[in-house]
Amino acid sequence: MKFLQFMRNLDSSQQVAALFVVVFGLLLLVSATRFALSVRERRVEPSAAQLAFSADFRALLRVTWIMAGVFWLAWAAGPVVATLLFALVAFFSLREFMTLSPTRRGDHRSLVLAFFVVLPVQFWLVDARRFDLFTVFIPVYVFIALPVVSALSGDTLRFLERSAKLQWGIMVCVYGVSHVPALLLLHFKDRPAALNVFLVFFLVSVVQVGMIVQHVVAMRWPRPPFVAEVSASFEWRSWGAGMAAAAFWGLVFSGITPFSPVQGLGLAALAYAAGSMGHLVMKALKRDRGIPAWNGRVRSVTGATGLLDRVDALCFAAPVFFHSVRWAFAA
Repeated sequence: MKFLQFMRNLDSSQQVAALFVVVFGLLLLVSATRFALSVRERRVEPSAAQLAFSADFRALLRVTWIMAGVFWLAWAAGPVVATLLFALVAFFSLREFMTLSPTRRGDHRSLVLAFFVVLPVQFWLVDARRFDLFTVFIPVYVFIALPVVSALSGDTLRFLERSAKLQWGIMVCVYGVSHVPALLLLHFKDRPAALNVFLVFFLVSVVQVGMIVQHVVAMRWPRPPFVAEVSASFEWRSWGAGMAAAAFWGLVFSGITPFSPVQGLGLAALAYAAGSMGHLVMKALKRDRGIPAWNGRVRSVTGATGLLDRVDALCFAAPVFFHSVRWAFAA
């Protein structure tokens, strides 16, 4: 493709800058098109389904703008600031998760340990490129340490449930998010480290494109949900459409990564599968907690901000993508 050939002829900084120009240009085009359609919709009386679709699409577009802005800031500020930025994302995501999960006095020490020891250490290991310890610190050491701290409090009421809840929150919100800045620090033979931002773009874009296509197909051509108790919109046809879109996106943009076209297609499909199924899991957790979303509609009660709704798929996709890329391609 001429665009990819043009990108290869630029130096690394120019390539990354050109990428963000294209991304923000596309977002501006989509936003302008959405605005024009909304003006036309005001001239007719839209149905309830059309209104719901319009609201959901606006929310998805807003999330995409936010994510693009965050990743531009992460690239512009450098790896250290990017790691700190994603540490803040993990902190507020974990806060949101724990706010909507009742705790007891006996959990306070474990919560302090999670927020002010586990989270900083995990992201410090990322910044130090200690990938050997970074990958096992939470699943091994923290997995053992947190229940011990809770047991020492002497509170045994619903002990298993409370311990599992905290461990699950740390795995999703801290362990999952920490793999995004870790992509910026991978080393590839004969490839400048500055180009690693393309890996982050590749991961986020394939997941987001697949989720958007899945949502559009489910809303435009609804079918009975596969698991109505968990999601009113999840069914296999729309999921397959999202998978096809994500895989095609990965095939097209494999040229800005260390992957061949076939490898890009496979890794995109893998990332989308992990992200979309993780999104479904988070929906199940929300149903269990009896809430519609991790968002501002419950702000007055819980203090939640809705950040977890924006990054839940990425929390599941990032570890799978990172370790697949590291094992197969990193030097």
